[in-house]
This record gives sequence, C-alpha cells and structure tokens, in this order.
Amino acid sequence: MADSAFFCTLSHEGVLAVRGVDAGKFLQGQLTCNLNYLSDTQSSLGARCTQKGRMQSSFRILLQGDGVLLAMASELLEAQLADLKKYAVFSKSKLTDESAAWVRFGVAHSDAVLASLGLTLPADTDSVARHEQLIAIRVSPERAELWAPADQTETIKANLAAQLPEGSLNQWLLGQIRAGIGQVMPATRELFIPQMLNLQAVGGVSFKKGCYTGQEIVARMQYLGKLKRRLYRLQLATDDVPEPGTPLFSPNHGSSIGEVVIAARAEKTIELLAVLQAEAAEGGSLHLGALEGPGLQLLDLPYALDRDREIQR
Repeated sequence: MADSAFFCTLSHEGVLAVRGVDAGKFLQGQLTCNLNYLSDTQSSLGARCTQKGRMQSSFRILLQGDGVLLAMASELLEAQLADLKKYAVFSKSKLTDESAAWVRFGVAHSDAVLASLGLTLPADTDSVARHEQLIAIRVSPERAELWAPADQTETIKANLAAQLPEGSLNQWLLGQIRAGIGQVMPATRELFIPQMLNLQAVGGVSFKKGCYTGQEIVARMQYLGKLKRRLYRLQLATDDVPEPGTPLFSPNHGSSIGEVVIAARAEKTIELLAVLQAEAAEGGSLHLGALEGPGLQLLDLPYALDRDREIQR
C-alpha cells in the first residue's frame, strides 16, 4: 500500500497564502518554524500556537512568488486566516485562501515520474525542486508533494495517470503515519503543544529564532520541562478507522491517557499516530475508545527524540 508507487490528490488540505513585502517578517513572529531557513530549495513543517503554546494549526510552508504558502487541514484554514488577519493589520502583507488556485498531488516512490516533469528532487526531507510553474517537495523518504496551478489539473493528472496507478488518500496518510508526522485536525485544535506531536524532532520548531506567539511555553518545555505526553505510532486489529481526537485508555489509569492524531488502514490492521502519556505507553495495555476497547500495539517511529540536536535549529 503505502510502500508502493502511486499518486493521489491531496483533497484534505487547503492553502493559505501570505504575500507582500512584510510577509516573512510578520510570520516570523507568529510561527514555530524559522522563515530564515526557507529558500527556493527548502521548505519546512511548522505550527501556529496560542499564547499558551497550544497548536491552532500545523502545516507545511514554502516560498512562492512574493510570499509564502501554508498547506494545512482545510477545516482549519478559515479560522486561522481570520485570526492571523487581526495581527497583520499594521503589516504590509495580504492574507488569502488560495486553495482554489492550486492542485496538489501526493506522489510515492516515483522520483522518475517527477523527473519526467522536469523536477529533479533531492532525497533530503523538506527539499524543494521547481520547474516552470510546478513545485515538488520531499516530505519524507520516497514521498513527495507535487504542486501545480489549478488550470493545469487535468494535464498533470493525465500525465501522472499514464505512469502511475492512482491510489487513495488513505494510502498517503498511511505513509505519513509511518514517517511519524503528526498533524493538527479540527478535533485536536488547541489540544497539543508542538512537542506533543514531536514537531521539534521533524524540523518544525526553531529554538534560535526568537519570539513568536506561544514561544515562552514551547521553549520552557524544551529546556526545563519533562515532556509527559508525546507522539507514538501504534496499530490495532479492527475494521473501523478511528477519528482524530478519539480517546485512548489504560487499565492503570482512571481517565483517558491520550488521543488519536491521525489514522489509516494498512494491509491487515489500522495504523495510527496518537499522543499518549509516556508512563502509560511504556506500561503497555492500551485500548481505543474505552477501557474494554480494542487493544493497541506500539510500533517504532523512524526517528529518535534528541533534545540536544533539536535545540540547534
């Protein structure tokens, strides 16, 4: 499934654009990632937090034209756009919903197909390649996003379909889960701080950039706090894919010990990312939805948490 070559339309996300001479300066004070690290060949994950460090959205951000584009869950875009506009009133930047202006495809195990479109994409995660109006972004090993202007939708889709089988969004999300990349969804908005989604481990938080909304809480957790809840990858044998926000339980605790972040169907099981209390996760005996719910098994993540490395960004 997620390990085979395929393409699919990324219909679950929208695109927020911030353009103008002050776009970068404005967003530098709003987002967890460092916009100084962005370039024509480099993108980043990131998040926008409340003053208390809780994530209102998570996204992938890249430079485009006279500003930047942020891809995030479609249902979050309207509220995030309205909130950001409050802070942009004295900035020479314009914020708009550009979802209708772009078509985005997920492309797996298909670098040769991207090359046929003139896009030579490096293997490094977060790298960007551009050719004419097309943009390719490496989001994890062997997985890339392909962005194109909406008026090229049929042409690009036909080109991809001539070389690849069309897969499902479920397949794409399964690859995201196996890459250990969490995502804020409507049901989990303002529920997690960035470290709970391991965002600092995948390059989405900079500890050298200075102040941004929620920075004090995020930095304190990294330098002084002991993170008691973080992202884990799990699997369970059931037919139904759980929704984001579904609680998880352990017999040793009287209340929920975590929440589903995203989930997808695998070959014979369901795989998911969830934020769990570390103590409960290490103790085993995890259940979905209720104490008597289906049992979950921990799976490995493809990266390690390393505080010393993380704070160098």
